[in-house]
Amino acid sequence: MSGGGTSTATSRSAAEYRIEDLAHASGATVRTIRAYQDRGLLPTPERRGRANVYGDTHLARLRQIADLLDRGYTLASIKELLEAWDAGRGLGGVLGLVAEVHGPWTDEQADRISRDELNRRFGGTQDDQAVAEAVELGVLEPIPGRPDEFLVPSPQELAVAVELHGAGVPLTAISGHLRELRGQVEHIASRFLEFTTEHVFARYLGHRPPTDADAAEAAELVRRLRPLAQQTVDAELARAMRTFATRHLQHHLGADTSLDSAPAAGEPRPVLLPPDTIGAVQQLVGPQNVAAFVAAAAEREVQARTLDTLTTSHAESRQVDQIG
Repeated sequence: MSGGGTSTATSRSAAEYRIEDLAHASGATVRTIRAYQDRGLLPTPERRGRANVYGDTHLARLRQIADLLDRGYTLASIKELLEAWDAGRGLGGVLGLVAEVHGPWTDEQADRISRDELNRRFGGTQDDQAVAEAVELGVLEPIPGRPDEFLVPSPQELAVAVELHGAGVPLTAISGHLRELRGQVEHIASRFLEFTTEHVFARYLGHRPPTDADAAEAAELVRRLRPLAQQTVDAELARAMRTFATRHLQHHLGADTSLDSAPAAGEPRPVLLPPDTIGAVQQLVGPQNVAAFVAAAAEREVQARTLDTLTTSHAESRQVDQIG
């Protein structure tokens, strides 16, 4: 009797699912489960008569696949990871690396904002099109069940938009600028990742998937390198802004205005010329001779004006002598 009781308890503790029940428990569709079976992502179910019977291992595997898909893995790479798992190689290090890469890349905390507060910050006028563009760009995220409230992933980004709008920049121009800037920043991020992968992480990619030890060391490197991308961009942006802001201001204040100390006597100084003038000179003498041509033309003009002054002074002197 006792043996039979133990057998019954054991059978009840091991959950069994029909494919429809497994789909309901996992959130996957029946079609998806069958597709995973065909690709070898799921263990073969037990066959009983005309039906397949699934267990907790299948449910756990489906949830694991869903998690890896959410993290950006392809089904092909997931299959390699799971095969390594089944062969006795742990996934702990790999999943730790995945978690590190998907962790926050900024200390900024998300915030919430009501529709009324959003309108107030942007001048008190409701602009549904601007809100829709902000949602499309991810500056605002709708909150399910709360149509009059938004999640703000980056309060700093929203604050910049508020300041620009307050300075007179139209919302459409702000959205367009953000789209352009995002494309350029994504290019920088891609190049930084390519650079670090080539020179830092390449040694960890010899195994597919990497061993637990390699994955753990790579995760530690991610933690150390995480702030470097932003620090580099901040430093280079500050340098570029100083350089170009100075040139931009000099251009608008006038060619004869210098924001730096005046050059010493006898030293050459830059002179800004209109682009149309530079283009015309290039057509006349070629790009390589522009500087020499402008210098020669300026010198000739100075000499001509000097001769004109001397001639005028001589003529005035003769007139005075004749009157006298």
